[in-house]
Amino acid sequence: MAVLGSSAAFAQDAAQVDVSQLGSFIRWTGVATSLIVIAGAWVLLRLLAGFVSQFGTQFAARRLTMQKIATIAQFLIFIATAAIVLALSFRIDKTVLTLIGGTAAVAIGFAMKDLVASFIAGIIIIMDRPFQVGDRVSFDGFYGDITAIGLRSVRLQTLDDNTITIPNSKFLSDITSSGNYGALDMQVVIDFYIGADQDIDRAREIVNESALSSRYVFLAKPVVVLVTQQIVQNLVTVRLRLKAYVLDTQHEKAFETDITLRCLRAMRENGITPPQMLLPT
Repeated sequence: MAVLGSSAAFAQDAAQVDVSQLGSFIRWTGVATSLIVIAGAWVLLRLLAGFVSQFGTQFAARRLTMQKIATIAQFLIFIATAAIVLALSFRIDKTVLTLIGGTAAVAIGFAMKDLVASFIAGIIIIMDRPFQVGDRVSFDGFYGDITAIGLRSVRLQTLDDNTITIPNSKFLSDITSSGNYGALDMQVVIDFYIGADQDIDRAREIVNESALSSRYVFLAKPVVVLVTQQIVQNLVTVRLRLKAYVLDTQHEKAFETDITLRCLRAMRENGITPPQMLLPT
């Protein structure tokens, strides 16, 4: 019993020594200052986000550039804040470095392995640039605009106005398709189907003219109408595939709707009808 009592007392004394040593490493006045630094960084990030949003609304041509600059600035603010807080809150010496290094190693190896992986992936995304803030991308069944590239995740806003949060590490192994890759304009593909016995030349002219006369079209790049014949579910069809560029990715669906309405009205006026069912032999 005496041995057990002495062992418990020794463990309690050791714990008290560790706590007292840990307390001596902390700069309590610096902790208060660190809270002010964190609050200042939060306010700075909010101001940056508000400025970029307002600037992008007023100057659409510079929207993507400002979003890219804001993403890099956010990374720098996060890293600078962490370094300042660490320097203010702890007395850095060999003992503290050993303590922090050992704790960080355990945390990284176990509890924070996914977070660290996403952080490293975020840096790779910024450097390798498979996509950029403002790009309209397709990833894992989701389609929309990249609104933010953070330390842990990427935010994607779908065309249904849903915000999807995706861990950065997912982008290292899965395929991502970017429609505009840093540009405001983007190619839009629209298919129209008519019967094989219809006036194909006139139908092609209608599709081409509908695209060229749309207020959303980007005329600096070509408008192409490809024609192919297909059999789909016992229907002999002629597919007219329009490939045209929209001025701004934000107008993609408005562009598609505008052209579709123009084509359907013009084809109806010219007596061009949809595909007909194959007759049994």
